[in-house]
Amino acid sequence: MPDFLLQLDLHIFHFINHTLANPVFDFVMPLFRNPKFWIPLYVFVIFFCFWKFKKHAFLIIILIAVAAGIADKTSAGIYKPIIKRQRPCQDPMVRQTDELRVICGSGYSFPSTHATDHFAMAAFVIFLFYKRWRWILFWGILWAGIISFAQVYVGVHYPIDVLCGAIYGILIGWLVYLLFKWLSKKNLFGSGGFLISNS
Repeated sequence: MPDFLLQLDLHIFHFINHTLANPVFDFVMPLFRNPKFWIPLYVFVIFFCFWKFKKHAFLIIILIAVAAGIADKTSAGIYKPIIKRQRPCQDPMVRQTDELRVICGSGYSFPSTHATDHFAMAAFVIFLFYKRWRWILFWGILWAGIISFAQVYVGVHYPIDVLCGAIYGILIGWLVYLLFKWLSKKNLFGSGGFLISNS
């Protein structure tokens, strides 16, 4: 990675991790990055899918899980071991000033698996429902974005880690959406046209 990009990454990390520090963020950001915090949202999505889309709910829920699974396995199992970038809280120089607000963790930093997983799920849902509900673009990006921002704020990832993780996650979400369209055309789970209508 070019030196100027590394320096920019460090400056933005310091700005988020230090300059933006405040008691409210200190409390909520560790919560936002905790998967258990979002369990009520996941339960709501499951019930909403079954209420709104009946038999099609299984396909939607399965593919959301597929998007997250592919993102998680490839980012953590393939790219991190290849790139081997240290987390800021592991780097001997950076950790001297890193405001670490959670346990550092022993894994590598690039890309952020949190960012990859959540942007993959968000992107799939956005591609799936955007024509029906335009507002889902804002809330989907905001949800995944807050979780990704929290990774930097608590001191376990650099901004480039979450940015690249987000881009990779969006790509996965789009590919899983294409899989959904293929399955719909094959009529393996019933027609998916209801999901992309404007009504």
